[in-house]
Amino acid sequence: MSVESTEIHRSQFMRDVMAETPDGERLVHCLQCGSCGGSCPNGPDMDYTPRAIFSMIAANRRDDVLKSNTMWCCVSCYFCTARCPQEIPITETMYTLKRMAIREGKATEGDAPALARTFTGFVDKFGRAFEVGIATRYLMLNKPMSGLKSMGMGMSMFARGRLSLRPAKIRQTGQLQAIISKARELSKQERRSGGAS
Repeated sequence: MSVESTEIHRSQFMRDVMAETPDGERLVHCLQCGSCGGSCPNGPDMDYTPRAIFSMIAANRRDDVLKSNTMWCCVSCYFCTARCPQEIPITETMYTLKRMAIREGKATEGDAPALARTFTGFVDKFGRAFEVGIATRYLMLNKPMSGLKSMGMGMSMFARGRLSLRPAKIRQTGQLQAIISKARELSKQERRSGGAS
């Protein structure tokens, strides 16, 4: 099959995702092997595994994908990407889907906005994530039963030195905050102009 005829068979959604993802053209090489979903620590909480998401992207099921919680459950551990036999940038694709869902107004229900606000709040303030803060603020306010179930794992991680009770702050947070502020300003301008450059 020629490159031109292969291009015709790609859904518009797939072309959009590929265009916005670094090395996104690799998405067409998905074998549907399931290594990504089997590697994901949050796989059981996802509406669809990454493998299913890629199949849905190919089938042009834009709304179903962008309204799902899959990309919001991604913890960015890159384990799926590291194990993918086709070297598909799975984690980067999840970032693309998050951006698309926000831009298209699909990330308005469920856990996604609350988790994103909690995470970005800590990054804005300290320059990095603060796991204990995210767990207590997000889980206890939004999913208290899930938070209680996770306490054993949290205590085990703390005992092994994997969790800190205090947030670590990067140097020169003022510079980071200026960058974030400028990025938000540019994003607002882009939305007002309808994305035209």
